[in-house]
Amino acid sequence: MTDGEIEFDDETDSADSGDPGDSGRSLAPLMGATYVAAGIAHFLAPKRFAAAIPPSFPKPVALVYLSGVAEVVLGPGVALRRTRRPSAWGIAALLVAVFPANVHLARSDTLNDLVPERFAGVARLAAWVRLPFQAVLIGWALRYARPAESTSAGDSAPTGSASSDT
Repeated sequence: MTDGEIEFDDETDSADSGDPGDSGRSLAPLMGATYVAAGIAHFLAPKRFAAAIPPSFPKPVALVYLSGVAEVVLGPGVALRRTRRPSAWGIAALLVAVFPANVHLARSDTLNDLVPERFAGVARLAAWVRLPFQAVLIGWALRYARPAESTSAGDSAPTGSASSDT
């Protein structure tokens, strides 16, 4: 690869080779695309997202835009080997930061204003299921945040970023 080229995750990635327990690394582009799509949604319906923010937080629409920008920036970052680790840390931090909004959405009557009445029960259940699922998403992000393990015999220490992030 020459300078300036973008290298996407593929099947020959050293983090993917030979370790069946680490096969999830190839899902980084899917994770990235998911966050980009979610980030774009923040710009398409900011007031709907702002309704989920607890009233004690200042400037909810600005927070929606901020989290949307973070998702649009961090999504591609996690798909690229060179920026995967810092982007994954950013996604994990973002998921922790938006957790109060998810709790507020599940506990408040906000959903009544966001979905048609016939879907309110399903939406409420989904909001409650989302809370523990947030831990799964954080775990998924942290999987990419840690350094790849060395595959050399007798060397179990994590490798530096030069071997897996470039």
